[in-house]
Amino acid sequence: MGHKVVVFDISVIRALWETRVKKHKAWQKREVERLEKSALEKIKEEWNFVAECRRKGIPQAVYCKNGFIDTSVRLLDKIERNTLTRQSSLPKDRGKRSSAFVFELSGEHWTELPDSLKEQTHLREWYISNTLIQIIPTYIQLFQAMRILDLPKNQISHLPAEIGCLKNLKELNVGFNYLKSIPPELGDCENLERLDCSGNLELMELPFELSNLKQVTFVDISANKFSSVPICVLRMSNLQWLDISSNNLTDLPQDIDRLEELQSFLLYKNKLTYLPYSMLNLKKLTLLVVSGDHLVELPTALCDSSTPLKFVSLMDNPIDNAQCEDGNEIMESERDRQHFDKEVMKAYIEDLKERESVPSYTTKVSFSLQL
Repeated sequence: MGHKVVVFDISVIRALWETRVKKHKAWQKREVERLEKSALEKIKEEWNFVAECRRKGIPQAVYCKNGFIDTSVRLLDKIERNTLTRQSSLPKDRGKRSSAFVFELSGEHWTELPDSLKEQTHLREWYISNTLIQIIPTYIQLFQAMRILDLPKNQISHLPAEIGCLKNLKELNVGFNYLKSIPPELGDCENLERLDCSGNLELMELPFELSNLKQVTFVDISANKFSSVPICVLRMSNLQWLDISSNNLTDLPQDIDRLEELQSFLLYKNKLTYLPYSMLNLKKLTLLVVSGDHLVELPTALCDSSTPLKFVSLMDNPIDNAQCEDGNEIMESERDRQHFDKEVMKAYIEDLKERESVPSYTTKVSFSLQL
């Protein structure tokens, strides 16, 4: 006996189903078009874009122009490419750092720190340079694990008193900013080892409270307006490097020999006429750089070739600002010039370290090329 085969004709049902599918797809298409034109969808898109920018630490000034938000993907891609470019141009040694504890920022499009930074209190190192940032926020006191604050070449005009709460801070670099004072509370950072306030041009004194910084080995206050060595610096008993060049010094304190651990002392571009004999008591001093233009008296032993001291007397040869044929003056920024001088001196000192002997004086010659 054979099997019975039952055959159903579902062509009618299939036709009904296909019709409904076509209608549903048409409705979906109309709904998509409606949402694209909807103001609510536009708001949602802008909100998601702003959230993405904040998550990536992009400042509002970059994507918001005259109250309107540019949500183009090209803008976000451009910012990300710039970020990658900056990261790839960082020194190799920074690439070795653990990114989980390091915050890095660079570029003139930054006018303020990203909002998301406040929540990353686990960070130990900040590297912020070449930005238009003017203010370091007070919430910096939340970063109790902070070890390094590297903030050179920005627009910073004020340091908050809360910086004194960073008890584990070891390095502070605020060189080539616009600071006119240093908060006394910095003296509470008793573990600080390096302090760089160079190139601010307007600094005239350091607070006495910095005398508490007994662990400091490096101080750079060059290119400012100091008329004397700050008292607090003389009380930094472990100081090994002191750069107070390009200031307004006319003499040195007689108790300069309190800096018993001092090894390198940079005094060039000041108005010193003599060096005190107490300098001979700095037994560990191996490098002394002064401007010899005004010197009329100095201890003979400083120039003795039998001592390990490398004494360098720089004879400056300043050149007036050049003028083009059309009469337009070439004005160089004082800040840029000071920075260039420091880079030249840094390279010169590195070269001196490799020499067994150095010249008793060096004439620094400037060149001006006009095309």
